Amino acid sequence: MKPEWKATPSGKLRGKGLGLPFEGVSGPFNAITDVPGVTVGYSTIVTGDGPLVTGQGPVRTGVTAIVPRPLAEIDQPLFAGFFSLNGNGELSGTHYIEETGKMALPITITNTHSCGIARDATIRWAVEFLAERYHDDFALPVAAETYDGFLNDINGFHVEARHVAQAIDAAQGGAIEEGSVGGGTGMKCFGFKAGSGTSSRLVDYGGEAFTVGVFVQANFGTRRHLTVLGYTIGADPDLPPMLTNTKDTELSSIIAIIATDAPFLPHQLKRLARRATFGIGKTGGMATHGSGDLFLAFSTAASDLGAGAIRTVRFVPDEDIDPFFEAVVQATEEAILNSMIANEGMTGRDRNFVPALPHEAVKRALGLTVQK
Repeated sequence: MKPEWKATPSGKLRGKGLGLPFEGVSGPFNAITDVPGVTVGYSTIVTGDGPLVTGQGPVRTGVTAIVPRPLAEIDQPLFAGFFSLNGNGELSGTHYIEETGKMALPITITNTHSCGIARDATIRWAVEFLAERYHDDFALPVAAETYDGFLNDINGFHVEARHVAQAIDAAQGGAIEEGSVGGGTGMKCFGFKAGSGTSSRLVDYGGEAFTVGVFVQANFGTRRHLTVLGYTIGADPDLPPMLTNTKDTELSSIIAIIATDAPFLPHQLKRLARRATFGIGKTGGMATHGSGDLFLAFSTAASDLGAGAIRTVRFVPDEDIDPFFEAVVQATEEAILNSMIANEGMTGRDRNFVPALPHEAVKRALGLTVQK
């Protein structure tokens, strides 16, 4: 097993580090950053303790930036597709994606009440970074959200434009952190601490090797439904107590971003995005009424989609797409579990506490060796 698969750069154990036998072959870092040119950056905001004072804290939030191209090419569009499993959430730019099958600029993910500033700050970043290249142009970037109000002063509006720029500027390839970082800082999943997670799969097709990478901001699920590789562990009596604020479990969502270097057309990327549904279902998610389950897929393969001439692109035939569907399902399931496993318990506003998923309970359920 490659060491990059086992733990995050800070040493937090991941699913494969626990010995979980996930299906499929992962890329070098088992992350969305295995797709060439894709980078990820975070800005994490953690301040204050104790009772909530709106506007002051406690603060448990942040911004995640997924940069789909090298910065020198960041204004060049890519083919993309969007799917909403349950629409009680927000992912901006989708009307343009549905209309044209294209997107550009960094993707940002944050908390529900900071989605607007993440979108606007991304445009400001682009105007400043691209300077004359972006003169009199327009932008409809992707910004997405999930709700972190159980732990965070969400009505305090602590995410600022500078945090968005920091996340974009911090974007890097290779191994990335997971868990309570960036937009995932204040999130929870199945009653356990969760947030940011990622995974990848390699697919051989037509004599070429392609990569499918998935990044999730996981904030969904009911404890009793939690399933790890087919084993329902949510009813384990040795798990930590449930959250005291049970109503808050209704406010649940997941954002999934799927990247690939395989050549696909926009309608095919929409089909890839739709398959994240099955990865979520394998962990026990079922898209409840209050859930925003929004998925975006993009391909880095087409390099020139600009106006002015007839363009030629290649693509994988629809009839041969199944191995890529399977890669999305596998990587989504693992990314969700990584967001929980590479994590620690967190106390936030009003001393609300979300426990970490106990590693030993997971290993015991799967019949793996448990350390005494």
